[in-house]
Amino acid sequence: MKTTLSTGASDVRSSAVSSQTTANSAIGLLDEGIKAVNTQRATFGAASNRLEHAVDNMTNIQNNAEASRSRIEDTDYAETTSELAKAQIIAQAGTAMLAQANQSSQSVLSLLR
Repeated sequence: MKTTLSTGASDVRSSAVSSQTTANSAIGLLDEGIKAVNTQRATFGAASNRLEHAVDNMTNIQNNAEASRSRIEDTDYAETTSELAKAQIIAQAGTAMLAQANQSSQSVLSLLR
């Protein structure tokens, strides 16, 4: 953001305040300069507030991501391991039952021959 602020300061410097009219003119120029400075301060203040909000938002996003990662990493490994073992035992038992059922049918066929 590039800002150029021209307040007519050179006009104020060259103004003589020897009469009420020129003094009032100089005061008017100073008032315009003050208004311009205040406008720029408001513009920069608004930009600063937006940047601070963006920083706060990014900080919250980072904190939430770290908390999520921590929850994922802190999974109860004992529970997960026992669930895996249970699933493997059930699969092995199913395989054994199929093998026995297959063996029984082959035994019946061999008796019939």
